Amino acid sequence: MCSLVIILLVLYNFCDSAFFPICLYLPRFWLAGPCNGLAGPLSPVVNSTTCPQWTALHPTEHHGLSTDLDVAYNSEDFKRRAIQVLGDAVRVPTESYDDNGAVGEDNRWDTFAELHRVLEASFPRVYESLNVTKVNTYGLVFHWQGSTPAKPYILTAHQDVVPVEDQTVEEWKHDPYSGYFDGTWIWGRGTCDDKSDLIRQLLAIDSLLEQGFSPARTLILSYGFDEESKGIEGAGHLARYLEETYGRDSFALLLDEGGTWTKSLYMDMGGIVFATPSISEKGYLDVKITLSTLGGHSSVPPSHTSIGLLSRFITAVEDNPHQASLSRTGTPFATTQCLAAYDPAYPEDLRKLARKAVADDAALKVLQERLLASDPLYKAMLGTTQAVDLVEGGVKVNALPERASAVVNHRIAEHSSVGELQQHMIDLLTPLATKYDLALVAFGNNITCGGAGEVVLSDFLGTALEPSPVTPTEYGPWALLQGSIKAAFESSPTRNSSKVVVIPSLSIDTQFYWNLTKHIFRFSPSFDTDRFNGEHTVNEGKSFCADSLNEGVRFYTKFILNVDESDLP
Repeated sequence: MCSLVIILLVLYNFCDSAFFPICLYLPRFWLAGPCNGLAGPLSPVVNSTTCPQWTALHPTEHHGLSTDLDVAYNSEDFKRRAIQVLGDAVRVPTESYDDNGAVGEDNRWDTFAELHRVLEASFPRVYESLNVTKVNTYGLVFHWQGSTPAKPYILTAHQDVVPVEDQTVEEWKHDPYSGYFDGTWIWGRGTCDDKSDLIRQLLAIDSLLEQGFSPARTLILSYGFDEESKGIEGAGHLARYLEETYGRDSFALLLDEGGTWTKSLYMDMGGIVFATPSISEKGYLDVKITLSTLGGHSSVPPSHTSIGLLSRFITAVEDNPHQASLSRTGTPFATTQCLAAYDPAYPEDLRKLARKAVADDAALKVLQERLLASDPLYKAMLGTTQAVDLVEGGVKVNALPERASAVVNHRIAEHSSVGELQQHMIDLLTPLATKYDLALVAFGNNITCGGAGEVVLSDFLGTALEPSPVTPTEYGPWALLQGSIKAAFESSPTRNSSKVVVIPSLSIDTQFYWNLTKHIFRFSPSFDTDRFNGEHTVNEGKSFCADSLNEGVRFYTKFILNVDESDLP
């Protein structure tokens, strides 16, 4: 699943960028010495103390190999092969469903066996040279042994795709599992999310093997198969296997799918490309509110039925949203600092205010007010969001409903927690329960007593998730990733030497891997314009007119070589 930031980036290209954030979420930076005296944005080649940038990092020990592969990736033969192997993978409909049963009990998983046959036929050298382990039948782990005891690292992707709805098939320009290449686009479910990343990683490794490269640092590939549903059968088992095999915090870094590249419409400085790897994830909690009251014939109703009472609880939730907070140590503040430092379209008065807010509390307060007033998306950036998404109650028009329920979806802010959110719900709804003489049971605890019925707050489906640890952005894995992104892009034969600014963002999907390393990044080497119609929708397509596939292979190759040469532990 692609980063939330992509939604903002696409909208950014069509809205007034003056108040539109390039990234949804950024990590904690050190914020030393803003350039208060400077007017206008910094050039991408100038470093900022409030949004630090590292220079392009090209392989040195393997400079010749990297250069040779750059040439090979630009050849027509390589492009044809990349199109073919991605198309072959797309032609296998590896759909995962929310209601999938366990592996071995639900035969809908069986299609992944066919994808494994396709991958082995497409990459025989990889299967012969790397140790391949299948976890929970369809999870794939490729182990490329290094020659040194340095910590290994992980590249991940997922094999599954969201289902194609039967009623939408006729709306596709080409069959959703055709893998058809029309000279510009490769069509089919999975071309964007996420078979393209999986194929580009395997193409990079296959090319390195063909050139005789042998790694110094062990590389692990981990490919789940139910990321689009629960992740439990795939990444859940894979993470447990990797932790049991290698140990807790045993990896130098992990790179998963996530943020992408976007090109600003504003070319004041000759063109700026923003790369948006994600380094943090919001928390998650679905709170189910269940009202239970006595039933009976509707001809003799009480003052409030369970549905009527539920509506009051829902109204209380919506009338009391979570408060936004702009903290200097939080993600949204860093977002603002990056925009103020490098975005040529950022309003000059906001730029000056952001720089002043680094040390001035009054300016910080004004900045928060200005940001919240500028666009509703800042409310999502600055706090926990809530949305009442499900509601049910009643079975017959002349029968009093004995039970009614609603589910409130929450995305928990980086600075908050599941416990804080639960306490917020208890504090908010206890007075209502008391007013209507209802017993309140919240998350397994008895809060109030009552004789008119009961209201229960619970974790719907047991999906509570704390906000993720924030990946450090000091020198080390972050600088290595940033340098690799810049090296791959700024040396691209197709990108006209545009300069890159790397801005961290927030994403989802790596929750199962948190025990393996503190350095988790989410980045897919693609442009927002490389997608015909986005992922998870009709006419999902991957552009090849911008050399998206081979450009991604170039990035993974440089990243692998740079990590291999690095002095990381």
